Amino acid sequence: QVQMMESGGGLVQAGGSLRLSCAASGNIFYIATINNQGWYRQVSGKQRELVAQITRSGTTGYADSVKGRFTISRDNAKNTVYLQMSSLKPEDTAVYYCCAGFRNGESYCGQGTQVTVSS
Repeated sequence: QVQMMESGGGLVQAGGSLRLSCAASGNIFYIATINNQGWYRQVSGKQRELVAQITRSGTTGYADSVKGRFTISRDNAKNTVYLQMSSLKPEDTAVYYCCAGFRNGESYCGQGTQVTVSS
């Protein structure tokens, strides 16, 4: 069993920055089988969308809407993945979730953290 715990959300003015963190805890042997991790966001009434992802080998990918503004990174020693968000816009307002995909095909997501960008 693995738990994903997001932190770092909050209220920020447009143009500002936030860094989200997501720590994986639980069975360390199972955590070691993470294949990829990603940050998603969801606005009430809309589908959850993938914002950024990082593979086991470190390859990253971003949604077009956040390219050049968001950076995903990972600290393997801390089992933590980060999302550095800069030049935030009101349309970035959403609940942000981190999810991990495992070698056996399972995936786990956290409870989410609210990011609100005021204009």
